Amino acid sequence: MTPPPARGNNLDTVRQHNLSTVLGMVHRAGAASRSELTRSTGLNRSTIAALVGELVELGLVNESEPDANNRVGRPSPVVTASGRVCAIAINPEIDAVTVGVVGLDGTVHHRVRYPTESVPTVADAVAIGRSIIDGMRPDLDDRYRVVGIGAAIPGLVRVSDGVVRLAPHLDWRDEPFAELLAAATGLPVDAGNDANLGANAERLFGAGRGYADLVYLNGGASGIGAGVIVDGKPLTGRSGYAGELGHTLVNSTGIRCHCGAIGCLETEVSQSALLRVLDLPGADPDELDRALAGASADERVLAEVERQLGHLAVAVRNAANVFNPELIVLGGFLGALIAVAPGRLEMLVTEHGLGATAESLVIARAELGSRLLMIGAAELAFGSLLADPARIPFP
Repeated sequence: MTPPPARGNNLDTVRQHNLSTVLGMVHRAGAASRSELTRSTGLNRSTIAALVGELVELGLVNESEPDANNRVGRPSPVVTASGRVCAIAINPEIDAVTVGVVGLDGTVHHRVRYPTESVPTVADAVAIGRSIIDGMRPDLDDRYRVVGIGAAIPGLVRVSDGVVRLAPHLDWRDEPFAELLAAATGLPVDAGNDANLGANAERLFGAGRGYADLVYLNGGASGIGAGVIVDGKPLTGRSGYAGELGHTLVNSTGIRCHCGAIGCLETEVSQSALLRVLDLPGADPDELDRALAGASADERVLAEVERQLGHLAVAVRNAANVFNPELIVLGGFLGALIAVAPGRLEMLVTEHGLGATAESLVIARAELGSRLLMIGAAELAFGSLLADPARIPFP
């Protein structure tokens, strides 16, 4: 959500900027002492003290005394983001709707995965989301202050209004999901593409910390999506649709994709194929991870893993050649794939990749696991608060 333009004099604008800077630092980097905030921001001690004091009064951060045994000299109070300030995250998929509660300190307080017997319609996803949130209401009202809802959608989402332009596996077209969910829950809703939100979450809190250029590939029940970070900023394209690497050609003699092309990445590398060789009707990312690890000696499973890694290597080389990232992060079932055969994907990529591009490329598994899309969606909902902390958008 884009916050409304700031009004007032220049001092108001500076104060807003400084509050946003301090809150953003403790939100994304974790606990920081006042002295660390002073050094990092370049502001003086009295200004930091005033800013932190205001954020404490607003209930957005907490202050505590440090462990004196680990400090030399006069201890500086430690500032942390409040875990009571929360966002609700929702992720509809073809086999389930997952809802979570995520604190401003990055803690996932609750996560509920509601399996569905069939692909949920927009009305189904809204109803399930509302029902789960209603069930959480007593706890939410007693313990937390909810900013709003962030939705991670496996498809093309118009970021300006949360309209799902196309989510092919869900069979959603031009659906005003954010508007419908807001009406059902009474909470403000922002929606975005799941892979873009996952990329941002990994950049801020996971394997992508410290990297300015990265590509994130996410494998889920609805296929494969991607998010691209260039010079520290998400590459979204004009309307938020950039990063459709799931439709990269990886096999010219392969399966016809729902998009009409032959041999797209998400038709050749799929969670459903892994579930078939594992004889599982369904699984969330953590369950699939455990199942693959437990079947690492099964020849059928290993053959399918090798087949999928071969096609995944083509997509990784394509992404490396186009974007020249420092890092490629693999999430969802793609992370489970590389865990079964450590080093194999890197070998396949370097065997046929452009030397200069491949030699410095790092491939890593996403660190946030099943929390990834909950944290990514929550970050979307926290956007307005982080931009202007004094204008608290609590309903």
